[in-house]
Amino acid sequence: MKFINKSSLVFTVLLLMLAVLMSVIPSQSVDAKVFEGIGQGKHGDVKVEVTVEDEKIQSIEVLDSQENEVLAEPVYQSLSDAIIETNSVEVDVVSGSTATSEGFLQAVQDAIEKSGISLTTIEKGNTEESREIEEETYDIVIIGAGGAGLSASIEAAEAGKSVLLLEKMPAVGGNTLISGGEMNAPGNWVQEKLGISEKDSVELYYQDTFEGGNEKGDPEIIQVLAENALASAEWLKDHVGVEFYEDQLFQFGGHSVERALIPLGHTGQELVIKLKNKADEVGVATYLDTKATKLIQDENNKVVGVEATHNNGTDYKFHANDGVIITSGGFGANVEMREEANSEYGEEYLSTVSVGSTGDGLTMAEEVGAALTNMENIQTYPVSNPETGMISLLADTRFDGAILINQEGQRFVEELERRDVISKAILDQTGSYAYQLWNDELDQISQSKELHEAEYNELLESELLVVGDSIEEVAEHFDIDSEALKQTVEKVNQYAEDGKDPDFNHRSGLHSLEKGKYYLMKCKPSVHHTMGGVVINTQAQVLDTEGNVIEGLYAAGEATGVVHGENRLGGNAISDVITFGRIAGQEIAK
Repeated sequence: MKFINKSSLVFTVLLLMLAVLMSVIPSQSVDAKVFEGIGQGKHGDVKVEVTVEDEKIQSIEVLDSQENEVLAEPVYQSLSDAIIETNSVEVDVVSGSTATSEGFLQAVQDAIEKSGISLTTIEKGNTEESREIEEETYDIVIIGAGGAGLSASIEAAEAGKSVLLLEKMPAVGGNTLISGGEMNAPGNWVQEKLGISEKDSVELYYQDTFEGGNEKGDPEIIQVLAENALASAEWLKDHVGVEFYEDQLFQFGGHSVERALIPLGHTGQELVIKLKNKADEVGVATYLDTKATKLIQDENNKVVGVEATHNNGTDYKFHANDGVIITSGGFGANVEMREEANSEYGEEYLSTVSVGSTGDGLTMAEEVGAALTNMENIQTYPVSNPETGMISLLADTRFDGAILINQEGQRFVEELERRDVISKAILDQTGSYAYQLWNDELDQISQSKELHEAEYNELLESELLVVGDSIEEVAEHFDIDSEALKQTVEKVNQYAEDGKDPDFNHRSGLHSLEKGKYYLMKCKPSVHHTMGGVVINTQAQVLDTEGNVIEGLYAAGEATGVVHGENRLGGNAISDVITFGRIAGQEIAK
């Protein structure tokens, strides 16, 4: 990735055309010098190449980066523009991407220091002068560019509508991007290949989801999800181009069978990249760093647009001929809103979610009379980093047979129970944390170490993960009674051989831990999903507090509160956001 100042792009093109006409296309100026630098990003080293000429930074190229590609590229572009414009590394980090920004800035600073050149800062012109509100008109405006928003935008654009997708963060993706990306779909093609499709059905998936939410989800909405989840998965695969593993499924807690499709790389990045590519292909306009602040209504209270503000201070009024779709996610990153909804989930809880998950869409919807439901129901993810709150994708070995133990070296819960059950069980243990134990055989099945190498290295460095040749070795690292842990492992090995788990009735069968190497990781629950949100009907139309449709307003994904009841089952978020995102896009375009 090479970045130059966007404001000079037209001038650069003209210069190149002139050079062609003169049959002189010079290579890099003899006075230009190139220097490399390295910084520490969120997931590892960031390596850059900086070109300097006449004591001015001309370009910055990222040579290597361990950061999430979708999140990092717009951050690098934004920072490069600012650095080149001011000829200084003293620029603000990109909001919501602090660690990634700091790694990039460190790398550029390292390159400049190696050059020995003193840079003279270029003062920016006055940007405080008042500007008029910019107005634009589209058929449909969508707030939030995660999985639901991207899906809705594609469906609406393919129906012939002009579509604007607003995203307040510097990159698209939302929580879909940083999730594992697994998606439940009953009767899917991988189940058929594995010979287990007859064990599953739409009816069973409905029942698992309804009961998993303690029967507090809307039955009609759940029925729509159950009937359309497979079609949504096939749409992703066949139309959008998402690649799923063809020989592996997950069985998340609360599900009766293995039914969760796994995207390439075991993360939501595969989904987001392909969805964004398709959205671009069908002509969806996307504004990043642009926060929606208010819904616009006409004299009949129909929602007809959105007011928004860009990070650069520009105010917008976006008119929407057909209406607005809210796909802005939940409020897991908004501690104040969490405490207001349920005082149990205050600042003592870290979260796994995007920092952009602050409930803005719910606030805007409520201001125009939308009904909210299930706001008190907040889910934690049981196996998260106790220092950062981040979900552990490395720990996906749990779905293939890894065990959870406490400080005393004992199992205390079925590892494939519902997330809320496991989280509560962990919080009841000594220190309110737990450990996950697996071996090389399980790692080879899950491929977790290979797929999530950056997380693996981070956990090792922070000493939250230990790898050893024996149970005694890994137990000693965390001051766990090694004899007790050895007895636990011996039990597990016997249960794996017998095919029965009399202690906790492990639903898919335990895996032998007889052979090392062993991996032991410390974990703690973090806020992961907010089940509450706006009330919608089966057409994804938002309802008011009297149960009436608010004309021109639709919603999908975690911004809605009618699907998951009191608890969301693993793998159901992606099924939800894709299915109802598509429905919202189709319905608003009619």
